[in-house]
Amino acid sequence: MAIFWTIVIIGLLIFVHEGGHFLVARWCGVCVRKFSLGFGPKVVGKRIGKTEYIISAIPFGGYVKLLGESPNERISKEEVYHAFIHQPLLKRTLIVIAGPVANLLFAIVIFVFLFMLYGYPHLIPKIAEVQKGSPAALAGIKAGDIVISVNDKAINTWEELASKIQNSKGPLNIKVKRDKKIISLIVSPKLEKTKNIFGEEIRRPIIGIVASGEIETEHLLPWQAVIKAFVQTYAITKLTFVTIEKLISGKISLKTLAGPIGIAQLATQRAEAGLAVLWSFAALLSINLGVLNLLPIPILDGGHLLFYLIEFIKKKPLNIKTMEIAQNVGLAILILLMLLVTYNDIIRIVKRSFFP
Repeated sequence: MAIFWTIVIIGLLIFVHEGGHFLVARWCGVCVRKFSLGFGPKVVGKRIGKTEYIISAIPFGGYVKLLGESPNERISKEEVYHAFIHQPLLKRTLIVIAGPVANLLFAIVIFVFLFMLYGYPHLIPKIAEVQKGSPAALAGIKAGDIVISVNDKAINTWEELASKIQNSKGPLNIKVKRDKKIISLIVSPKLEKTKNIFGEEIRRPIIGIVASGEIETEHLLPWQAVIKAFVQTYAITKLTFVTIEKLISGKISLKTLAGPIGIAQLATQRAEAGLAVLWSFAALLSINLGVLNLLPIPILDGGHLLFYLIEFIKKKPLNIKTMEIAQNVGLAILILLMLLVTYNDIIRIVKRSFFP
């Protein structure tokens, strides 16, 4: 079952990614030779027009082969107009960036449908616990209070309340609902050392309250679902970039990375939890795939975009030899990364099996 859900999700995300390249290439007038789901030997295929659509033996990947994609490819005079390498810089850039953009748009589409079908879940701003001696306790806030506004701005979710506190520059006028009464209290947040989601120590304003954990589902109209989907995708995309930066700087251990085995296990767990959870996981993976492909590593889309940026600055493309060396370096980096994440997956399995 794990293999099934992994192939379904990864196959779908790769189809979306390569479909982005394919559609924009066709729109730019570039001939597409092959559209493949998977790598390796062809399992089945069909030629339609000038494009061969195939499914290959290794499901974890895919590619779109364009006419003139390789600098050494021989191109007839009749085909020059439709060759990728002879397209203007702008068109080549659009074709390359289309894959990651397609993944981000696909995540938005998933979130829109999830929010419309299942609603938008969020923690309500209800307080379960007030720490003794904290600013909240000193101001008179009690367990069971529901925060309805901060500085006369309506509060509907715990996330909004946390944001107001963390961005505070002074005392806050917090209104709470208690036993059907509205009570206005002045709370002065204090700076304390705490840890962020990455386990780093930071100083930020706190008032000493704990969420009740109660979840409310907000049913959204289509236009509201679209806005929420964009906000959700932006937040996850931003968090993904920050996470990558911290991995590179060593602030987060590389041991936290997961590979195909880890994804398979997570996909199975999400599938068992229900379709909504599984599709949320698919949206998260789609964003990660889009962001990772934008990294400036040769062989990835981001590496090609880096080449095009250099070409734009120098007013001429990099020489073929330099690009070939860079591509080989990029391939070596990806192979090492795949070996690392696979090793991480195996170590996790061993630890769960022998040291539960």
